[in-house]
Amino acid sequence: MTARILIVEDNASSAFALESRLHDLGYVVNTAHSADEAMATLAQKEIDLVISDLIMPGMGGVELLEAVRQKGFDMPFVILTAHGSVESAVKAIKSGAFDYLQKDCSEDELAIIVSRALEFGQLARDSQFREHVVKRHAFQMIRTNSPAMAEALRAAEKVSASSRTTVYIFGESGVGKEVLARSIHFSGGGLPSNFVAVNCASIPETLLESELFGHVKGAFTGAEKDRQGKFAMAKKGTMLLDEIGDMPLALQAKLLRVCEERTYCRIGSNQQISADFRIIAATNRALEVLVRQGKFREDLYHRLNVYPIIIPPLRERKEDIPLLVETFFPIFRQHLGKPIPGISSKAMKVLMAYDWPGNVRELRNCLERAAILVNDELIRPEHLVIHGAGGPKEQPAGYKASSKDTELRLKLSDGDFSLEAIVNKVLKETLKNCGGNKSLAASRLKINRKMFNRKGIEESRG
Repeated sequence: MTARILIVEDNASSAFALESRLHDLGYVVNTAHSADEAMATLAQKEIDLVISDLIMPGMGGVELLEAVRQKGFDMPFVILTAHGSVESAVKAIKSGAFDYLQKDCSEDELAIIVSRALEFGQLARDSQFREHVVKRHAFQMIRTNSPAMAEALRAAEKVSASSRTTVYIFGESGVGKEVLARSIHFSGGGLPSNFVAVNCASIPETLLESELFGHVKGAFTGAEKDRQGKFAMAKKGTMLLDEIGDMPLALQAKLLRVCEERTYCRIGSNQQISADFRIIAATNRALEVLVRQGKFREDLYHRLNVYPIIIPPLRERKEDIPLLVETFFPIFRQHLGKPIPGISSKAMKVLMAYDWPGNVRELRNCLERAAILVNDELIRPEHLVIHGAGGPKEQPAGYKASSKDTELRLKLSDGDFSLEAIVNKVLKETLKNCGGNKSLAASRLKINRKMFNRKGIEESRG
């Protein structure tokens, strides 16, 4: 994006001359003929650099600099001086200006000073952005009262300093696997732009290889130009392969080579590219089970299972629910722009009673919807909505999604007393007991929700 420069100069001819020179250098330029006009422009436009005359009627360049800083603007300032005013310009630099320029400076000198000032401003913004992102994803931001979750955080914090170690994160959908992966990345000193996440289950098999490795022009039909893959974007950073258990077997072999040789090639090219990034593999499916089923390569499993971290589901750490509620409310207040006093004790009991098959993600969605519904009042049980497979379902106060005892009645004919028939019947009856909620049924049976889709099983109406 082209940088925008604000010239503050009371002399119209001098301002026009400088504006023309900066236009020739390729910059977008705004001009103000007084400090007040400059402040108005800064309030309306995104300015990357201010070049201000040192001496002007009313407020001069140094006073303008002080006023701009008081308003919270932090773009670099260059002071413009007449010949012989170098001493005053040096004093301005001591007051916080980046540099100074004499009005009769050469084209090269103008280009160099402006370029350096803009680069300094960009570095400052990047530093502030990085500081904000690192703080936001720090391990300290993940609060817990659960010993199992605390152990997962300790393990993650230890490995964050080892930028080459492959990490394997296991946990149900919605527990926060990507959140933990980001904390590992940023706590290890990674830049925001070098964390790349790909969900292997959400991209069609025919596109996933190109998405990861990239391709060269003409590599296949439709490859009209070179394309950089996600591996290239993760250079010197972190590559999160989410839902790795759903990666096709053919592509698993190519990923194994990346892990072993730490190089890869774009599709259609033989040029080796260094895989200088950390790999974090995350899944809600037990890879060792998939290995036994022949659905996941054993050699790749051992390459990925270097440093395993297990995130417990929310139903096993319900002591964290009040902490999560406290974490989400300030976010909702900021996003919605309204006060949200909190949550009633009865509503909290509803949250604590539910098993949260969708884990932290489901809890957040439930609370965000409730926050939208309330208006300067406590969230009460009637504001809470539990999302089932058939869409949102209102639940009464004190609703508890799971029961300690579940009765399954299996009626099978003698001619169909097979293991598959029994499995299908258990799936159907459990789904019926869970009100058609496939996520909850899968949670109770400790299987993947997709099992219902594979078997073509829908909620029993009988």
